[in-house]
Amino acid sequence: KTTNSLLSSGEMALEGRVDVEALRTLHTTAMKEFDLPQRTQDEVMCLLDECEDMLNGVRLIQELSPKSLDQLVSYGERCSVRIMAARLNQIGVPAQAFDAWDVGVFTDENYGDAKLLPTTIDSIRDKFMSRIDPNVVAVVTGFIGHNRKNKITTLGRGGSDLTATAIGAALKVDEIQVWKDVDGILTADPRLVENAVPVSHVSYDEASELAYFGAQVLHPIAMQPALKADIPVRVKNSYNPSAPGTVIDKVGNPDRMVTAITCKKKITLMDIHSLQMLGAYGFLGAVFGDFEKHKLSVDVLASSEVSISVTLDKKQPEADIELLCEDLKQIAEVELHTGRAILTLIADVGRSSDVLATVFRSFSAHGIKVEMMSQGASKVNISFIVKEDQIDDAILKLHQCFFEDRCDVGMIESGSLIV
Repeated sequence: KTTNSLLSSGEMALEGRVDVEALRTLHTTAMKEFDLPQRTQDEVMCLLDECEDMLNGVRLIQELSPKSLDQLVSYGERCSVRIMAARLNQIGVPAQAFDAWDVGVFTDENYGDAKLLPTTIDSIRDKFMSRIDPNVVAVVTGFIGHNRKNKITTLGRGGSDLTATAIGAALKVDEIQVWKDVDGILTADPRLVENAVPVSHVSYDEASELAYFGAQVLHPIAMQPALKADIPVRVKNSYNPSAPGTVIDKVGNPDRMVTAITCKKKITLMDIHSLQMLGAYGFLGAVFGDFEKHKLSVDVLASSEVSISVTLDKKQPEADIELLCEDLKQIAEVELHTGRAILTLIADVGRSSDVLATVFRSFSAHGIKVEMMSQGASKVNISFIVKEDQIDDAILKLHQCFFEDRCDVGMIESGSLIV
């Protein structure tokens, strides 16, 4: 909410209006509600005054650069940690607020999507050992840091989670907890599948694939520090704290056939076909050289001697795709199919024969046509490309088979049909 308000304030400043009263009211109301100390109120108001001064600068020069935008959105986190630390002290929990750079979070110069420096884990450890009382709860800003020039940067998608896992890895904690608005990682999107249930354990690989293919829980980059330090991450629900959540670790639950179902919509399927390249080396290199030239990446790929099928998501600019097609037509025939979706099963690929047999029995019975399939590169996912108007039905039917014990076509297990 606060970040969105700050972004809106930046847009208003570009239009010649500066108004931070909504932000002042939001923070003042919270501080008065808990009767926080005057010192905390003064610190928060000082930050909001600084924010207002910055917006006036944006109004005057009519420019909001990525560097300025990172500073602008930082004010929400910086105000919040001061309020939280004051409240913890008020209820008898010794706490102190810190901006991330004060505990060693340093990044590169890429404003808006900065990466942690390789030395950050060590610098966090050094700061905690030398400056922070171990008997005090450190309340640290998420998703922001300082670059080498001591300018504020933001860590991009999953930034707050990345801050948490970096600190946890540096301090070698027993467990890192990330609090969301769902009961951990679910077997499917609960907005579509009413009977979706939490998954108790998943591996880092499974969680990364889930996140990449659409599950909005934990970004793969955010898990890297925990993975390297071999520290489990528990995803909990802020609105249901008694729920055990999902533990992400190196092992997961190897006994499951399927862990979860996820999808990406608004996908474009590109078929690249060239008989003239039959038996010729360099076809793949030529194709992906063109992809690199236009800075386009693919989600899913399948290939044969003379053809390649790839998927492009909605983030890829249409103009760049058109230019890519023009280049590819020098060596191949190219067809684009819009309105597609990727359905991904996070599954035990070692049992893929049973998984695929059940999937195709269900798809055949319900008229769901698979236009492309990919399995093998990852040991935990099997992906299918279907028309977008069939994706919801496909997910619902497969969820019934793998998680609800009511598969209308029967399950295949160890090669046998179980009805």
